[in-house]
Order: sequence, then C-alpha cells, then structure tokens
Amino acid sequence: MKEFIITKNDATLRLDKFIQKNCPALPTSLMFKYIRTKKIKVNSKRAEISTRLKEGDCVTAYINDEFFVEIKPKYDFLSASKNIDIVYEDENILLVNKKQGLLVHPDKNEYSDTLIARIQHYLYDKGEYNPKDENSFRPALANRIDRNTGGIVIAAKNAEALRILCDKIKYREIDKRYLTVVHGIPKQKTATLEGYLEKNEDKNKVYLLKNKTENARTIKTRYTILQSKNGLSLLEIELLTGRTHQIRAHMASIGHPLLGDGKYGKLKDDKKLGFNKQALYSYKLTFDFKTDAGILNYLNGKTFTVKEVWFAGELFGSDYRKLLN
Repeated sequence: MKEFIITKNDATLRLDKFIQKNCPALPTSLMFKYIRTKKIKVNSKRAEISTRLKEGDCVTAYINDEFFVEIKPKYDFLSASKNIDIVYEDENILLVNKKQGLLVHPDKNEYSDTLIARIQHYLYDKGEYNPKDENSFRPALANRIDRNTGGIVIAAKNAEALRILCDKIKYREIDKRYLTVVHGIPKQKTATLEGYLEKNEDKNKVYLLKNKTENARTIKTRYTILQSKNGLSLLEIELLTGRTHQIRAHMASIGHPLLGDGKYGKLKDDKKLGFNKQALYSYKLTFDFKTDAGILNYLNGKTFTVKEVWFAGELFGSDYRKLLN
C-alpha cells in the first residue's frame, strides 16, 4: 500500500493519468480494474477513472509492491548548459532571452542541450525544482520560437502559472513584438498583410496563397518601418495570428525577404555581406490581460524588452532603440 498527497502542481489531473505517471510498472488494464474494485481510492472513497484530483487529496493504492518499482533517477537536463539570459524572474515565471541557434525543445538531432533543459538545470541548481518532489509537473515553456529566431520565451515554474499563460496566449492577451531587417523598402510605412498559409510538413516550409484552401490557415501580419538604409529596412512586426514561419513567409511574399533567411530569402547573397543568421528577434513582450489572470494578475500592464538586438545595432547603430515605442 502507498499513499500520495496531491500537490498544487498535480491538481486537476485525472486519477488514471496520475496513477500512470506514478506507477509506471502497473499495466493500464490492471489499473482500471483496481480503480473499479476500490483498490485505488481517493480520500478513502471509491473514485471514477475520470475523477479530477484536487490539492490536498489523498490517493491510496492497495496494490503489490512490485508495481511501485522506483526507477533510479537520471535527469537528462543536468547535461544541458547552465547558460541562460534572464530578462525577468519571479516565483511563478521566467522570461528568457533565447539566443539564435538554440532549440526550445528536443528534436531528432538535438536532445540534451535545449532551452527548456537549460531552464530546468538552472532551477534545479537554485533549489526551486527537484523531480523527486514532483509527481507530474516539470517547469515548462508557455510559448516557443524557431531555432533560428532569437528573443523572449516564457517559462512557467508551476502548473497553475502554465495553465494561465497558455490561456492568455490562446486569447491573445500577451502582446509580442518582433524586430527584423528586410531587403528593400516596403511601399507603405505601416500596413497589415493578410493571406492564407499552407504548410508542407515534408519540406518544413510554408506557402502563401491568395485563396482559402482546405489546409490553409488565415494569417495577419502588421509591420511598421522604423528606418531604411543601404537597401535594407528595419521593421517592427506585430503578429495578429501566430503561424509557423509567418513573418518570414509573409514578408518574402511581398518581395521583402528577411536578411539572412535561408528558407525564404537570399542567404547565398546575404552570406557575402557577412549575415548567415536570419534577422528576426522577439524583442518585446507586454502582459495585456483582458480577463482575470489569477496568481499572475500582478503582471498585467508590464512590458519587458531584451537589452540589445544584434543585427539592429550592427546595421542601424545604437540609436535604433530611440525608434522603438
């Protein structure tokens, strides 16, 4: 027999999901049987498979010890670098300035050194996160940006903060602004571009369409020219929708591809100029809550920016910051 006291980070999990995470050696079919036959109870009472757990609940499992096999912990995140650039931190969230070239999550080519692994390593060293103390939650990212895009990424330190952040992002109550440099000078100083975007999974590339198709999704991108110089323009971008490669593909579609963009731009020519990384940075984030944000209400109205955007400084000088709102 073993008892589990439900922590804040386990609250709202279904009973079956909680048992699967904490008794990995227990076959699913047998787990369902044990719940039905009251060998697994919540607060000493029979519970349904779909019961949502609450903080402070006591889950009791009257099952054989063999199903409580403890796997010796091996924390992959400890092999990640500790190098992160923190824009802001409190007891609930972290805002991290992700450098270009770093993945936010593992993929088939890179598993160990990712942004989320670095964040978990950092919090582990601080004593704010220990997997042994958590039944299911791990510090997680609320948003993501492409490997070759730099800028602010939001990490949640607890499950409640993560739920709130994901909800606010979904309903566009967190405003994110990007800086980019494009080839040429767009005709209008400020404009909102609209179109339809279709993704080719095999090529990991998107295509802009004039007309809606079954697989195409509506996109809206607003840009403002901040400065133009030597055939290049520094733009501030606001995403009114958030789709894969949206900024890169949308600007390329109107004849102004991003500097250093190897997928939609002129990378071969850009490399001759010394630019082999795309000029795109998520430089500013504002919490603009329209509805209650629970434990994160204190963030409402606050704006955070990265200190420097390398390509803006290199091409337009340090005064570029005076052009920003």
